[in-house]
Amino acid sequence: MPASPLPNATILGYPRLGRRRELKRAVEAFWKGSASEAELVEAARGLRAATRERLVELGLPAEGAAIPESFSFYDQVLDATLALGAIPARFSDVAAAEDATDLSVYFALARGDERHQPLEMTKWFDTNYHYSVPEIDPSTPFAANAAALVGQLAEAREQGVESRPVIVGPVTYLLLSKAADGAPEGFAPIDRLDDAVAAYAELLRELAAAGASWVQLDEPALVSDSLSVPREEIVALVERAYGVLGGGEDRPAILLTAPYGDSSGALLRLAALPVEAVHADLVRGTLPAGAFESGELVSALHRKQLVAGVVDGRNIWRTDLRVASGVVQDLRLAGVDAVVGTSNSLQHVPHDVDDEAKLEPRLRSWLAFADQKVSQVAVLARGLREGADAIEPELAETERVLADRAAAPGVRVDGVRARVAEVSDADRGRASEQERRDAQRALSIPRLATTTIGSFPQTGDIRKARAAFTRGEIDQAAYDGFLREEIERVIRLQEEIGLDVLVHGEAERNDMVQYFAENLDGFAVTEHGWVQSYGTRATRPSILWGDVSRPAPITVEWSRYAQSLTGKPVKGMLTGPVTILAWSFVRDDQPLGDTAAQVALALRDEIDDLVEAGIGIVQVDEPALRELLPLDADRQAAYLDWSVGSFRLATGGAAPEVQIHTHLCYSEFGEIIDAVDGLDADVTSIEAARSRMDVVEPLGDHGYSRGIGPGVYDIHSPRVPSVEEQTELIRIAASRIPGEQLWVNPDCGLKTRGYEETVASLTNLVRAARAVREGAA
Repeated sequence: MPASPLPNATILGYPRLGRRRELKRAVEAFWKGSASEAELVEAARGLRAATRERLVELGLPAEGAAIPESFSFYDQVLDATLALGAIPARFSDVAAAEDATDLSVYFALARGDERHQPLEMTKWFDTNYHYSVPEIDPSTPFAANAAALVGQLAEAREQGVESRPVIVGPVTYLLLSKAADGAPEGFAPIDRLDDAVAAYAELLRELAAAGASWVQLDEPALVSDSLSVPREEIVALVERAYGVLGGGEDRPAILLTAPYGDSSGALLRLAALPVEAVHADLVRGTLPAGAFESGELVSALHRKQLVAGVVDGRNIWRTDLRVASGVVQDLRLAGVDAVVGTSNSLQHVPHDVDDEAKLEPRLRSWLAFADQKVSQVAVLARGLREGADAIEPELAETERVLADRAAAPGVRVDGVRARVAEVSDADRGRASEQERRDAQRALSIPRLATTTIGSFPQTGDIRKARAAFTRGEIDQAAYDGFLREEIERVIRLQEEIGLDVLVHGEAERNDMVQYFAENLDGFAVTEHGWVQSYGTRATRPSILWGDVSRPAPITVEWSRYAQSLTGKPVKGMLTGPVTILAWSFVRDDQPLGDTAAQVALALRDEIDDLVEAGIGIVQVDEPALRELLPLDADRQAAYLDWSVGSFRLATGGAAPEVQIHTHLCYSEFGEIIDAVDGLDADVTSIEAARSRMDVVEPLGDHGYSRGIGPGVYDIHSPRVPSVEEQTELIRIAASRIPGEQLWVNPDCGLKTRGYEETVASLTNLVRAARAVREGAA
């Protein structure tokens, strides 16, 4: 054991944007030039100090490295890129600039600039968090840069806290990387494992010299069957890497984590590594079968600690403390030196349920946000120290709350359940593809049709009007009048730009999921429940707590009004059932597929009403389809069955002449191409600009036969892509996809962009589409 073992309570990470998104404001002020780098650094220092202080207040000890240093200005994978000095060659001029700083290089990688496209982003395992994808080739440098981590250790020490640096581990880092453009054919970033491990070893030495007693290395690749390497080989790669790192001298103690899934098949091998502690997610995973009876687990963990992730870091329901206490007490009785922990970092949940004064008190009592989860960890740890009887009042109170939740009105609604039970296979089918194609010619949509994904910029004026309405400063009529003016402005702007299929801009929506949650029974919304999505962007996931139904039409009047303003087709815009689930905190007391079917039936009713109102194109967005794909291969087929089925249930009532669109983003489409095809949408738009049309190859190979719109404009960067750049991307797409199937659109909605860059980018998009259209003619 290390000289200072971990205390018996810890967490793997904590929300980092701030309780009121203070980091978001500080970073965006720096980007705008209204704050200096020094001011940004000081704001971040204050947030980190507040986090440490709060964690100690909630029951984590200040000593023993129980408190993780999990702060990030933008993204933890990008942090690792800087810590390893693995700057892609195409950014070498940025790094070599005379006025370059670590932060200026960091944000150039994250956001790009006039000369450089940013790093690609994609989803972090099966979460809604997006990470910046490293670009590695045979010559990418690896040189330790521990300055940020060392600085945070010093801050903590000044505060009287012994903290623990957190770094994405080397195997996961390389498996999540992509081969840089120009890398030799057949090269894979994992080929550079030995070079990366050498840099990690130097990082560990520098951290030890700076006083770190522990370091946390996160290896979620260990629980995934969705990476380029089979899981058995991943375990072997981890053994190879940590054999070197653990054998090094002058290093901190190592906590090796395996969050987000089941590591039971590898746990005994991980425990045999020369590390001081291993972590297991015991919410989504289990302990090895028969490990207690055989004594193998106890033997493997001799002189090591096991961080038992018994508190769920992915959802916001109260932990069943009696069940969790039983797990950790069994470990203690078996002779395992157990540490109570979270299943994963708490970055995926909001800060504090006590901030939600507007939530109904009964519902609020069922919930646990990050602060409550830390308190639960502390309670369970006290039970380990003092015995389960010492925490019996807390265990009994949790049982009472869980029983109250199960019996509450609205949790089960007989009418909703009866309707789901009556669904047949026929309800999930539409007319044949050819019949639909023939019927939809009446829409008169041109070849290489241009459109957007749905939302237009949410301006300050829109936010002010919404806030004034919420506060009661303007009435419903005044607010509706404002929204109608905004919709007309957006319609006229699209006509002026020359887009072929228009949208109403979604000015009435604060968020693509929350808007529907506010209008469906069975949901609640939060006031301060922000969760980081990427960089400075955050969402407020809604809470799906009961059976779902639609009491009244939601989007129909806005779509009807928009269509009345123009002779061009206007898309009705809905969020799909899988995405509503993925971007909400969903009830955990029934299968997800059952809940998805309830949401799908509510959306089916909405589509019926949109069509009745004269809307001929309806887009049902499913950007999260790939996101919820289980990391375990043996669970993926069942997921794809119910997720695709829920989309088809929502859209299955549409007549052949109604064109159904969908939108997907940040997906490894090669893995789910059959599912994308199975959605049977007439047109599918997909994120593609940052990857330079990587997605068209699997689509072309698959023989995808319906409309497809690979994005040519990356809306996650403030860059304005030129006509030439977008023309090139359209031509790449057209080289693999027949022109009659091809649509031209941005990667995603435009809500987060400003109008000046949006108009310039869309104008270039239309010109690029026309150039290719006329050239092909």
